[in-house]
Amino acid sequence: MKVLVTGASGRFAPYVARELMANGHEVVLTSRRPPAEEFADVPYVKADLACWEEISQAVKGVDAIQHIGAMAWPSDHPNSRESAKERGVPFDATFKANMLGPYYLMEAAVAEGVKTVVMAGSNCALGVGDRISGRPLPVHYLPIDEEHPCYPEDSYCWTKFAGEKLLEYYSNAYGIRTHVTRLAGICQAERRQSMADSAGPTGSWNSWWCSWVASEDAAVAHRLLMDQAEDLPVHGVYFLNADDTGHVEPSRELIEKFKPELAQMADGLEGHQAFLSNEKLKKAVGWEHELTWRDLA
Repeated sequence: MKVLVTGASGRFAPYVARELMANGHEVVLTSRRPPAEEFADVPYVKADLACWEEISQAVKGVDAIQHIGAMAWPSDHPNSRESAKERGVPFDATFKANMLGPYYLMEAAVAEGVKTVVMAGSNCALGVGDRISGRPLPVHYLPIDEEHPCYPEDSYCWTKFAGEKLLEYYSNAYGIRTHVTRLAGICQAERRQSMADSAGPTGSWNSWWCSWVASEDAAVAHRLLMDQAEDLPVHGVYFLNADDTGHVEPSRELIEKFKPELAQMADGLEGHQAFLSNEKLKKAVGWEHELTWRDLA
């Protein structure tokens, strides 16, 4: 297929582009800034996610979309507003990129007859991270799966959750096959080595629920969801994280130490088992977590 990959100048999109090209797909890249030099021979369309005219041009002639581009932090969060202002980032930048972007892409997909869209979402849709209220994420069971309620509290978390619903709307209305991954802590090789080098006793709770995934493994999942879209339900949301946590202690020990109120829910966790379940993704497309940081120490 001819596939548009957004966010081409970012950290994850190049992995998706490589994975697609290695498996016979033709790639078109788009972003506000040109991609890395290695993609000099790959077609590139300069486009801002929040600009309809530019996005509609980028989508012309493609068969599928891998929507990777996004604003990766909440520019209007109380803890971020001052630093965003100092960096010249408007307070509404996250909302515009993460809501107008997928909306314009889906409208362009309808106009161009694109039938498959895979979007990089986030486990932040669940409501993990720096919660504005100061209240912990309500947890109903462990491990958490896609049926667990979501409690987003900032514009990044909310737009990622709303983006899932937006794509579902286009699936219901237009029959476009849409799949969203709830990515967690995407780790390039350098970061995995850093995790191994710094591995040691955990001093505090990780509010992103100790989740991570190798960039290469995540890219494989994105390709599989696209390649197998016709065999899947028309819309799907999938946690995309490694089988294990990013910590040296067993998962039950982490819960008992930092979240004792959830200790009973952790009784069934084994070893370093992830708190977010990736079983739905595995069963859907046969994806496997391959790369790890644990054997790099």
